[in-house]
Amino acid sequence: MSVLTVLLVALPLAGCLAVLGVPERVAVWFGVVLTGATLVVAVVVAAVFDYHRSGTVQLSVDGSWIPSIGLRFHLGVDGISLPLVVLTALLCALSAVYLSRPAGAPERPRAFTALLLLTEVGMIGTFVSLDLLLFFVFFEVVLVPMYAIIAGWGGGPGRTAAARQFILYTLLGSGVLLVGLLVIYSQTSTLDMVALAQRAGTGIGHTVQVIAFLLVAGGLAVKVPMWPLHSWLPDAHTEAPTVGSVLLAGVLLKMGTYGMVRIAVPMLPEGARVLAPALGALGVVGIIYAALACLAQRNLKRLIAFSSVGHMGFVLLGIATLTPVGINAALFGNIAHGLITGLLFFLAGGVAQRYGGTDLDRLGGGMLATVPRLGSLLVVAAVASLGLPGLAGFWGEMLAMLSAFRPGGDLNRGLYLTFMVVAGLGAVLTAAYFLVMLRKVAQGTASPRWAGTVIADVTAREWVAWAPLVVLFVAAGLWPGLVLGVTDGAVRGLLGGG
Repeated sequence: MSVLTVLLVALPLAGCLAVLGVPERVAVWFGVVLTGATLVVAVVVAAVFDYHRSGTVQLSVDGSWIPSIGLRFHLGVDGISLPLVVLTALLCALSAVYLSRPAGAPERPRAFTALLLLTEVGMIGTFVSLDLLLFFVFFEVVLVPMYAIIAGWGGGPGRTAAARQFILYTLLGSGVLLVGLLVIYSQTSTLDMVALAQRAGTGIGHTVQVIAFLLVAGGLAVKVPMWPLHSWLPDAHTEAPTVGSVLLAGVLLKMGTYGMVRIAVPMLPEGARVLAPALGALGVVGIIYAALACLAQRNLKRLIAFSSVGHMGFVLLGIATLTPVGINAALFGNIAHGLITGLLFFLAGGVAQRYGGTDLDRLGGGMLATVPRLGSLLVVAAVASLGLPGLAGFWGEMLAMLSAFRPGGDLNRGLYLTFMVVAGLGAVLTAAYFLVMLRKVAQGTASPRWAGTVIADVTAREWVAWAPLVVLFVAAGLWPGLVLGVTDGAVRGLLGGG
């Protein structure tokens, strides 16, 4: 039994309960300590992980949970889950640091910190679960605290409606997912994710695999979110507080694509081969749709929210190719998107606090002249998100398109070449909407509206919260092996060496 893996979920869970007994004035700092301790554990896990055996589950915990129906408390990490565990712990810790700013403490900090820690339990638990029902339990744990964060601390009059839409969509998706997981169990009599991946669909008929894949992938697609199941996302991001948007984009969206890679593709390979073209088609439609929607946006937070639909479209395209290159591209894209879009939402929060909102027309231009550090960070994050070579955003998108050039098995190559061309057009449009945004906000002269107004630049504590994300997406862009070297062995093992 690995104490480290247990601590990954036990520390934030204990903190979620303990913070309710501390004074309000120290609640946020209590959150900094607990999320920081969880990050330390995640780093230790990464340090002791054997990267030569990345396809093998390590630091596992496997004990009886509900003996009467054969359920087990089974946790562990491999090359697929490890990067996401570290990303989750990092973003939670940086979010807590961001909240610790003198001007950043939320109302009712004790309740907010407890919800943040509970969200971390669900997110990390999802990535380390190796039992299908346990995976589902952790997957669901996230919903209530995120709903409460949006509804209770959102920044606009529509926060209650946005929170309601978020939980209704995700609960519907979860219901569909649960039915799919039960179909798998009914055919195999096991919920062990390791054993099911090794069986690669053995014992599940072709038609049942297709139905189960449709249910599992369809349920997970709501969380991604995949077009046309995305409509809850822009409102949720617009109304959520900064930390809520950071975690929603940086981690929660990854739970859907992670589930596809961990469950749907390896456990239901025949279903995956039948439905992969549809998954790829919806992914590339989402890329184009999101880019056009971003070009029409007049609000910075909504623009970033819609951009997530496009970026996750590239992740879905990579998964749909059913190749090691494509799955690696999807996993790399998950990490790159978490780092870059997490920073973009942090910056949008900083802009809103300084300018009183994120309406592009109200902001005007000249941010590079007025607040040069904040403006420069916005430029760096935007060019990383548009896929500039040398930054992390480039590799996920380029490798996804490369994998579409040679899809796996008997998939229709002509169709996937079309997907590649459409995705390439989407990449061009992505560059266009980010450059238009930067021209409106960062360049030029400041709006007369702000004449005589002293606007503070990036503070020391904001640097602490934001700089690690810049360092990491630059490092991953220059040395993509930092991520691909971890995921590749596990991906090839998951696909049977393909």
